[in-house]
Amino acid sequence: MFYPLKVILIPVLLGYSLGLDDLSISAVELTVHVGDSALLGCVSQSTGEKHVTKVDWMFSSGKHIEDEYVLFYYSNISVPVGHFQNRVRLVGDILHHDGSLLLQNVEETDQGNFTCEIRFQMESLVFKKVVVLHVLPEEPKELMVHVGDSTQMRCVFHSTEEKHMSRADWMFSSGEPAKEEIVLRYQRKLRTPMGYSQNWGRFLNRVNLVGDTSRNDVSIMLHGVKESDGGNYTCHIYLGNLTFRKTTVLQVILKESRTLVTPVALRPEILGGNQLVIIVGIVCATILLLPVLILIVKMAYGNKSSVTSTTLVKSLENTEKACAEKHIYSSITTQEVNDEEESSGKSEATYMTMDDGLCCFPVTPAPRTHDSQMTAAEKGSARAD
Repeated sequence: MFYPLKVILIPVLLGYSLGLDDLSISAVELTVHVGDSALLGCVSQSTGEKHVTKVDWMFSSGKHIEDEYVLFYYSNISVPVGHFQNRVRLVGDILHHDGSLLLQNVEETDQGNFTCEIRFQMESLVFKKVVVLHVLPEEPKELMVHVGDSTQMRCVFHSTEEKHMSRADWMFSSGEPAKEEIVLRYQRKLRTPMGYSQNWGRFLNRVNLVGDTSRNDVSIMLHGVKESDGGNYTCHIYLGNLTFRKTTVLQVILKESRTLVTPVALRPEILGGNQLVIIVGIVCATILLLPVLILIVKMAYGNKSSVTSTTLVKSLENTEKACAEKHIYSSITTQEVNDEEESSGKSEATYMTMDDGLCCFPVTPAPRTHDSQMTAAEKGSARAD
């Protein structure tokens, strides 16, 4: 009955008696995005006034590569090393056995195991903690939103420790050299992770805090986006002497006129067997009737051309006939008209009428000559002379 308990206690007692100096702590996991910051906690729960002499942070990618140093602390000096040199710093309170590490601008290659070791003065026992870091793709730093829509802007401080923020601010800047505007302010109440938030100005009643503040999440939702809301939104999270900052760029797009689309067009459906047969039949009929339609069009065009030609020929014939008649009537001599007058015994003007009845005009008789008025005797006497 007590056999399992003995199996557990014997290695522990042997560890103390043989000077085994490792005390492993179960690993914790943390998930962040590329570009974020993460607080990797390492706090020893040992009691008493023990003095921390050394803190080491090691990294292993899990690819059977030798562990590399991230940072080490010794004699009140912390030294970051390797490719973490400009991205890590010790932020814990060493006097309170806190060797927490702040990792900034997380990279994809940071995914792996971060191991912390705290050593105390005059003790062989080592406090060890492992943080398994999972890295996700980077979140978009720019958001594009249409006027009138709503959008969420995220701001989360990732930490493995129960480290609660004291305050958080959201600030807005249009990008011009102008004073920043307060979008939202969160203040934590004393002795509780919950707090209250408020917003004012032109963001009044349009911004809501939607993040879980107990997890240092102060994400906001902006409703009824206006054209003037375009600009930079910066989130500030304060955790004691530690400040986390993140900026999101919001671009506002004017809504375009949307074409009315029927629900059928919006919901694509797979054609059934009958519909497919109908479509194929229509296509085949169109192909078969196409030559007939072309022939009909050609015949109609030919008839129209022949009618036009016939009309043109008749018009030319009428014109020539009219011109010929005019020429005939104009060639009648005045003498013929005079003879006709003499035969009729009339001296009145004669009216000439064209065959086609288009015109009627008077023809004035020519004056008689002196020879025509002489009598026959006078003519004979003149011949004798």
